Amino acid sequence: MSVVTVTNENFSDEVLSSDKPVLLDFWATWCPPCMMQSPIVDELAEERSDIRVGKVNVDEQPELAEKFDIENIPTLIIFKGGKAVKVLVGLRSKEQLLAEFN
Repeated sequence: MSVVTVTNENFSDEVLSSDKPVLLDFWATWCPPCMMQSPIVDELAEERSDIRVGKVNVDEQPELAEKFDIENIPTLIIFKGGKAVKVLVGLRSKEQLLAEFN
């Protein structure tokens, strides 16, 4: 699957109503660790059809960043059944992210 750009407008449909676990990456273009995290998140989206992957640009979607108290980026939040179950702050390896879903 491809990465979905998540906005305030499509958040409910893409994340809360998803029948799959969701990995949501909060990022910004000016954040070097975010730029390192991005290809890892993209790989997961391509390799794991059992996980929905979305990205939230915190500069373009400040309401979502505020809603989830995003103070540092990258922050990755895992949702299951429409609920945030895990918050990971900082750059994570592909292996670390995969372990969260196994």
